[in-house]
Amino acid sequence: MSQTVLVINSGSSSIKYQLVDPETGEAIAKGLVERIGDPVGKIKHTHGDDVTIEEIPIADHEVGMREVLRLFDNKGPKLAEAGIVAVGHRIVQGGKYFDGPAVINDEVRNLIEELCPMAPLHNPAHLKGIDVARELMPEIPHVAVFDTAFFQALPEKAYTYALNAEVAEKYAVRRYGAHGTSHQFVSREVAKYLGRDDLKQIVMHLGNGASVSAVLNGKPIDTSMGLTPLEGLMMGTRTGDIDPAVVFHLARQGGMTIDEIDTLFNKQSGMKGLTGESDMRSVWEMIFNDDDKEAQHKARVAMDVYINRLLKYVGSYTAELGGLDVITFTAGIGENDWDVRKELAQALEPFGVKIDLAANDGRIGEPRVISTPDSKVTLLVYPTNEEFAIARLAREVI
Repeated sequence: MSQTVLVINSGSSSIKYQLVDPETGEAIAKGLVERIGDPVGKIKHTHGDDVTIEEIPIADHEVGMREVLRLFDNKGPKLAEAGIVAVGHRIVQGGKYFDGPAVINDEVRNLIEELCPMAPLHNPAHLKGIDVARELMPEIPHVAVFDTAFFQALPEKAYTYALNAEVAEKYAVRRYGAHGTSHQFVSREVAKYLGRDDLKQIVMHLGNGASVSAVLNGKPIDTSMGLTPLEGLMMGTRTGDIDPAVVFHLARQGGMTIDEIDTLFNKQSGMKGLTGESDMRSVWEMIFNDDDKEAQHKARVAMDVYINRLLKYVGSYTAELGGLDVITFTAGIGENDWDVRKELAQALEPFGVKIDLAANDGRIGEPRVISTPDSKVTLLVYPTNEEFAIARLAREVI
């Protein structure tokens, strides 16, 4: 077997993993450990056509990782024979410290812990996965790959907030971005796909969490997410851009605590807050349902807000780029929601953007141009593959 990388994405109550060939991107095996800490957890392990599902108690991440290693041994492929050269860990927040992947030693591990306040939902969970995996697989190099690393190359004018400079410096307040591994992977693959290195690109990573980036000649010049993944586009449960004074208003007039506002903005807003549904498929079903006019109207307004937010970023980023060559849709919504792609393209028609409705139709699982030959901007769907990107970066750094 060729060289492989075991990619781990450790969440607060889950462990997602893939054994990846960093040359081809093939997922040789993959799985998900869910409901860690609940009375009964769930593990799904897939190797080829063999799918194993088990429901057993999983007390903590150490138990979860031990079960993962057991399934590799029992269901394959055996990790001792898999040619593993690295374990790649996805880390959301790398702060100012990391502009690329880093081999994990105690210093790197402690810096990730230091950054927990800036990613309280993510970095602590990543640390659990790192600590357990390093203990169970000490002979293999472990590599941290940061969602923020790609955007460390942003120009100062793009990452600086107009906040008091001393306060910003003291508390490390700046734009860090997120989904950087995906934006880096997709923008580079699009350049190869179109055979050009001089592209003015807008990459739209649209999923339950969503972000957009402006990439000029392979370098990021702006991105929608900020200090945290809350800023930017409207998302499944997040507000995206909102007047910061709303926080003061809700605290003073609503008597809400900071934690309550945090939960409201991150988990109870966005598409879910406007329609009751965070899944775009359910929102479209509401829009196309003539039986419940009130729900239909709410869903239509919410979708108009969603598309309008995308449109505003396309306009501002086109100006920053000094023109536009290609808009790329990626991630769960970007790759699978043809109506979102169509409605954004139709809103851009006055600027010479023309969508090929037949090419756009349906879910798209491979790179595909969805604009007409005479469109002034190329519209492209390019599936992201963050596990492949992490595997490739992990192997490169060792």
